[in-house]
Amino acid sequence: MSGLLARYHALVTAGELRPDPEQAAAAERLAQLQDALETAPPAASGLVGRLLGRKPPPRPRGIYMWGGVGRGKSMLMDLFHDTLDLAEKRRIHFHAFMLEVHALLREERKKESGDPIPPVAAALARDLKVLAFDEMVVNNSADAMIMSRLFTALIGTEGVTVVTTSNRVPDDLYKDGLNREHFLPFIDLIGRELDVLPLNGPVDYRLDRLGGMATWHAPANAAATAQAREAFFRLTDYPPEDSANVPSAELSVGGGRTLFVPKSLKGVAVFSFKRLCGEARGASDYLAVARHYHTVVIVGIPQLGAELRNETARFVTLIDALYENKVKLIATAAVMPEALYARAGAADDNGRFEFDRTVSRLMEMQSAEYMALGHGES
Repeated sequence: MSGLLARYHALVTAGELRPDPEQAAAAERLAQLQDALETAPPAASGLVGRLLGRKPPPRPRGIYMWGGVGRGKSMLMDLFHDTLDLAEKRRIHFHAFMLEVHALLREERKKESGDPIPPVAAALARDLKVLAFDEMVVNNSADAMIMSRLFTALIGTEGVTVVTTSNRVPDDLYKDGLNREHFLPFIDLIGRELDVLPLNGPVDYRLDRLGGMATWHAPANAAATAQAREAFFRLTDYPPEDSANVPSAELSVGGGRTLFVPKSLKGVAVFSFKRLCGEARGASDYLAVARHYHTVVIVGIPQLGAELRNETARFVTLIDALYENKVKLIATAAVMPEALYARAGAADDNGRFEFDRTVSRLMEMQSAEYMALGHGES
């Protein structure tokens, strides 16, 4: 039995996972792929192989796992990557990967040496046999326009095996997107080169781990902080006794700028309200957060209103970004959502009226229906 399967069955035996036929089948297929990758004969491939006139060995077929939130996709990807006995592997969140791709393309275009896609694909594939993505989602035309050619080069020319997870069936990627016809060859590529595995069993592992916990905690006292901390550890499997060592991150938000994320693990981010909305931030910052994380924990939300006009406007923009990308929100706040806007008399009726949409969204984001949606679903 492979290391992946041994660890998977140990989790089921220990009661950490419930028996799930689709999940078990995906684990079996991932283990088969591991065996193929680990036993493949070494050979020069890609550009080096072509220069030497060598035909690269058959590339193991990739995998596309799709399903709703909390179905175990990221857990299986963790097991696959952690137990894969191969140095030439890389795991990266899909959004971060595409930011890297666009940066490489910009540098390549400066050389004015022709088509930038082949050299960028070659650079990405250098010393790499398997590329693992978490949460493939396509939200903009810039990504959609290049993905078919880029991944054709990565898979077909450079011989990289791709393994990815997504909340969407391939046919629904970039659904109704601008110029989607240019993206359709990428969907065809998935069908030709990757095995598509559904993970849509009845068990929602992420929601099950929250165990019915509330997601909005007020007032923002020690008890509320403890509840938010407990939710973070349940979602990430990080041991509470090691809380001082939770990894942080620098999230690229465009324009060469970054946002410091104090706690960042397995698609869950923790921020203070002061860091997210007390500093000069805009829609692009919040969109980057919403695309990168499936769950955001915000602590210390004060009562808002006219006296905190800038912070209130940023909070509205933040919630819009989280809501549109179906990000789960866990918060500690001074008051409950319906009292979050402190109206400063009749003259502030308009401000309260405009904030009502945010209140409505905050209420919906606590519902079971919202919590069951996949990250990025529309």
